[in-house]
Amino acid sequence: MDGIILVDKPAGITSAEVVRRIKAKVKPARVGHLGTLDPFATGVLPIMIGEATKLAPMLEGGEKVYEGVIKLGVETDTLDRDGKVVREAPVPAIDDAMLEAVTKRFTGKIDQVPPVFSAIKRAGVRMYTIARKGDSENIEPPPIRSIEIKHLSMHLASADEIRFAATCSPGTYARSLARDIGVALGTIAHLSELRRVRSGNFAIADAIPLDDALSIGAGESARLIGLRDAIGDLAELNVDDDAAKLLRNGDPRALEGKVPAGTEMFKVIHEGQLIAVAKATSRVTAIIVRVFNLGS
Repeated sequence: MDGIILVDKPAGITSAEVVRRIKAKVKPARVGHLGTLDPFATGVLPIMIGEATKLAPMLEGGEKVYEGVIKLGVETDTLDRDGKVVREAPVPAIDDAMLEAVTKRFTGKIDQVPPVFSAIKRAGVRMYTIARKGDSENIEPPPIRSIEIKHLSMHLASADEIRFAATCSPGTYARSLARDIGVALGTIAHLSELRRVRSGNFAIADAIPLDDALSIGAGESARLIGLRDAIGDLAELNVDDDAAKLLRNGDPRALEGKVPAGTEMFKVIHEGQLIAVAKATSRVTAIIVRVFNLGS
């Protein structure tokens, strides 16, 4: 069983727990996920099964689209609703002009400080592990990173709540965005709701509830996205039996003189199945990036 299943992750569990439950249904196949969602968050979580796990480096860099709610006047240690309240502050009267100004300020390329409670490593240890062991307010935050908010819209849901939608570059922390928007509005804030509606090319409209995804262990595979389709934006090269045998043995000579024009990364197809991803090194030569053992 090889492919990607799109899970609409429920609130209250980690992304790792979603992987664990699906792995129990498809073992001994390998299972992984793309783009961690915090426990309180919901939305599209691509789960890779079997040979699809080899696609992770090619898929994990896609932009993300989020919808959520920012709660003003209250800050938590984790910057989300699951955290401990660390301070409260008055919320000023906010009008449309203020929201428009802040929206423009946070649209485009900006610098962002990730949350202390994050998966970023310091001296080989995840930051959230360090934060849970001590006083999170006095822990040195992770270094500033450059991100891009390609689109941001906000409107007042109530006097102290802002509903937003954002299209973000990889590595963006929605919790940090909520914190910084609160500061820009003259108060403090945390993220009270978050839903990921797109991850790269994978949309929430194609995702299914976790309970439905777990039926995959009973032989349900119709909802799996095949490896060929998962990287559908790459050019394709069809090869014959002899070339396929060479490629499966890691020999790139089978690609000489066959590199698709005007492309860098491309798929190699044999009898309708993805057998490799290759990278052009010239107009006529290429190297093998990944080999896939599908029905070989």
